[in-house]
Amino acid sequence: MTPPQDMSAATAPRGGHEGRAKAQAVPYRVLVCDDEELIRWSLSEHLRTEGYAVELAKNGQECLDLALKEAPDAILMDLKMPVMDGMTCLRKLREADLVVPVIVITAHGAVESAIEATRLGAAAYLSKPFDLREVTLKVEQAIEKDRVAQEVRYLRGKQRVGYASIVGRAPAMMRVFETMQRLEDVDGPTVLITGESGTGKDLVAQAIHNNGPRKEAPFVEIDCASLPEPLIESQLFGHERGAFTDARQMKRGLFEVARGGTIFLDEIGEMSPGTQAKLLRALENRRFKRVGGVVDLPLDAGIIAATNRDLSQEVDRGVFRQDLFYRLAIIPIELPALRNRAEDIPLLVGHFIDHFRRRVACNLEGVEPEALAAMRRYSWPGNVREMRNVIERIIILHRDETLIRTQHLPAEIRYSSDNASARPTPGFVLPEEGVDLEDVERSLLQQALDRTQWNQTAAARLLGITRYALRYRMEKFSLER
Repeated sequence: MTPPQDMSAATAPRGGHEGRAKAQAVPYRVLVCDDEELIRWSLSEHLRTEGYAVELAKNGQECLDLALKEAPDAILMDLKMPVMDGMTCLRKLREADLVVPVIVITAHGAVESAIEATRLGAAAYLSKPFDLREVTLKVEQAIEKDRVAQEVRYLRGKQRVGYASIVGRAPAMMRVFETMQRLEDVDGPTVLITGESGTGKDLVAQAIHNNGPRKEAPFVEIDCASLPEPLIESQLFGHERGAFTDARQMKRGLFEVARGGTIFLDEIGEMSPGTQAKLLRALENRRFKRVGGVVDLPLDAGIIAATNRDLSQEVDRGVFRQDLFYRLAIIPIELPALRNRAEDIPLLVGHFIDHFRRRVACNLEGVEPEALAAMRRYSWPGNVREMRNVIERIIILHRDETLIRTQHLPAEIRYSSDNASARPTPGFVLPEEGVDLEDVERSLLQQALDRTQWNQTAAARLLGITRYALRYRMEKFSLER
């Protein structure tokens, strides 16, 4: 028997509204649960007209049983029902870990019950009497929101491949990402980032700032290695007019410019002992003076320092202050060398190909297995920066190719000691006229140091000798940066 056309609980739709469900090849399934037959009938008729597949339940227990069996795309459920009320059913759905959007139906004025239902996970609520057009809108919104949430859960369920612009899934990088994530709500942290040259210390510093509470304020980068000793204090703290020769006017230092933001002290290991003492005083007191000034200024900035040196060894040698080391290393982050995260090499290659394809018109889409295998075997003394440069060079020079091939790779990758099977025999042919061995040795030392940005550990590894042997040869040939 068809229920009478009494629409006291719902208002009939006006016009020819076309719901999104009509466009679905397989209709979305909605479970309607209400103890009033008229409401069940009116909702089911309307939703079927809108293109949904509808199941009906007259109490919470029936709703729970059908939901666990059929896994609907959305549930419309009254709160006041016999056998099992809507609130209890909602709790049991959550206990069963069934992720489905629930729209609760409440009597007019029962807003508190609806709010309690939303706390239990209900997606929305409708008050009786309701407009059927509002029903369509609520169901569409709930299903769309749940669809997007499912996609997000799926992507998060896959192994994470990066943080911000930093790519990686190796365990060591995952630990780095976890630390960075914990800093997202820390206001002005003090962080020390260590790692070889080219590992991305500057990217990590920028990402910490960009994802923290001070992201709208300045990010001021200070290269401690490039600032000459007589000028570094003035650059950091500023100076007053007349503080020294040529100080014709007051100048704000970078510590003032960074107020409210983040100061990035790159290559902190290159800082002189005198400047280290002044920096420590500023960090301890959170105040500083301009050169030649008498007024204390507040140091209101997060501090991120980075170095490719082993500062603990520098402390043992008396080159770096121990108290400053401990003051900077409140949150230590150590970036692994690329050779220690070989599983990230395919990710990084793909990332850089995509990056440079947006800047250079080319046909390159990937890398052949043999070339990728060669890159995985290579030790990458210049780390991620070296790989970035290699991919950029290949894209520029071989833009008409569709794949990066082994012959496109630089000789040091194709013929490195890690790729011994690909090395020509012999590795070096002595010319008929002979060579000056001292000149060859000096040239190789210079090349290794230049290629690794004077990272002695990496240069020694590239030459197959110890760091002490490298230092001995540097002194022998008077090689200085």
